[in-house]
Amino acid sequence: MSATPASFAPAAALERVTFSYRDSASRALCEIDFVLRPGEMVGIMGASGAGKSTLVKCLNRLVPAFEDGDFSGRVTVAGASSDDRPVSDLAATVGMVFQDFEAQLFSTNAGLEVAFGLQQAGLPREEIIARIGPALEAVGLGGFESRDPTTLSGGEKQRLAIAAVLAMRPRIIVFDEPTTDLDPEGRAEVLELIQSLRGQGLSLILIDHDAEALRACDRVLLMRDGAIIAEACPEQIMPRVADLESAGVRPPDLNRAWATLGLEPHPRDLATAERYLRERLGERLAATDNAARDARPIAPDRNLLTVSALRFAYSTAAPAIEDVNLTIAAGEFVAIVGRNGSGKTTLAKLIAGLLTPAAGVIRLDGRDRHELSALEAAQAVGYVFQNPDHQIFAATVEDEVAFGPQNFKLAPDEVSRRVAEVLAAVDLTALRSRDPFLLSKGERQRLAVAGILALRPRLLILDEPTTGLDYREQRRMMTLIEELNRSGIAIVIITHTPWLIADYARRVVLMRRGRIRFDGSVSEFFADEDLLKLASFRPPEINLLARRLGLDALNVQQFVTAIRALRSRDPAA
Repeated sequence: MSATPASFAPAAALERVTFSYRDSASRALCEIDFVLRPGEMVGIMGASGAGKSTLVKCLNRLVPAFEDGDFSGRVTVAGASSDDRPVSDLAATVGMVFQDFEAQLFSTNAGLEVAFGLQQAGLPREEIIARIGPALEAVGLGGFESRDPTTLSGGEKQRLAIAAVLAMRPRIIVFDEPTTDLDPEGRAEVLELIQSLRGQGLSLILIDHDAEALRACDRVLLMRDGAIIAEACPEQIMPRVADLESAGVRPPDLNRAWATLGLEPHPRDLATAERYLRERLGERLAATDNAARDARPIAPDRNLLTVSALRFAYSTAAPAIEDVNLTIAAGEFVAIVGRNGSGKTTLAKLIAGLLTPAAGVIRLDGRDRHELSALEAAQAVGYVFQNPDHQIFAATVEDEVAFGPQNFKLAPDEVSRRVAEVLAAVDLTALRSRDPFLLSKGERQRLAVAGILALRPRLLILDEPTTGLDYREQRRMMTLIEELNRSGIAIVIITHTPWLIADYARRVVLMRRGRIRFDGSVSEFFADEDLLKLASFRPPEINLLARRLGLDALNVQQFVTAIRALRSRDPAA
């Protein structure tokens, strides 16, 4: 029997691969069978802990070479078994771009960053120099050889990390959640780049929590508990809304709406969805009121926070915050948006007192922040970092929550009362004796919130509270935040995630180059196309569809309600 032609041989394959991390009671991978074809782009999705990253680490033997545990099964790459091959031997065949792209960059300029892997592979100097320019050109960074990576935007840093991988000329590239920390512009840049690499004949694997980002893939794997529970093209797998949600994945808005309304077939894109509904609703759509209204009014209560003529600069650089004026009322829910580097986090830190303004005034409950005691300021404003590990340090969960009240000399009975209260609020009571750093990312994020809540602030600022969390954890975190808001706490979230704004916020503040460019309702922000272009922001697909149809709907729930109302007027629709 003749051998299979090399052009038709799998780029990589896993056969009955099972793996358990040492000291783990469960298997991270359970008899995985997977074939990656040459030139194919495969998406992988699933909740945190489903086995996505473990699976792709088998391709270059990070598992089991660097990750200790029990491994069985067979892995082949480019037609050859990877058994006992060193990781360095596979690096030129399987390139990996990790979620934390910052951790991959450490050189003093972009050219050296690209050269590093080539140097480790022992390539001649002339060959290394010859590869640097084309690799940077391929990711849109031509001429950046001398740029310091720390001066690049988030999207540019991620593209530089990809260039360093491309320079190795691998046959396979794995992208493990490559856009998690990027603003909408940077995310679009990276996803567009990944698509362009597909046209170069590379085999690509893209791991992402966002199902919509995987629509362009040839095939999508859905994982749960270390197993592949579904495998199909995006058009077949995205309509399986119940399966996606049970696996901890947020289904695309269009598919969620179609499933809720009981419509078939599911649309593959926005244009298909619009055409489908116009054909069925016809004149009923033309008769709708096109006025955009937000059913969640901005809270009219007294101002809790007033920021006037605020200015701040890091060292001698251009101002990071320039002439910012902002008011936030008690009980509001505000989303601050903008590109990376627009000043969002700097503004939040100024309000929280972590930075001191060069000019301007911050008033809390009408009092100048500088006139407040430390306890009064902590009871007025709480700030939760994007990375919870930047503010967690105690030996146990209980000690972490108790630290703030104890630091302000509250009575022991009051400290115990507050600890019990907030642990119950964030659903961590059963883990009160655990080491915080043994908790999941979502649990650590809730613990960081609990530590701030123990001081009972009236305004809570959360910087990217859902970054790095899967859909279940995102929903759990946002449900907690929503409950806190209903209890009367004013909420400010800094986010790049459109659906969070559509589902929860009542007001949007857009920042650009240190200034506020927009301050108004969510519906007004989503409807202003010029403003959205300025912010490089794309509203949720369901909102785009609603506006095309002349409907007033920010999210799936509102869209479904609007369509049902139209259908009830026309039984034939």
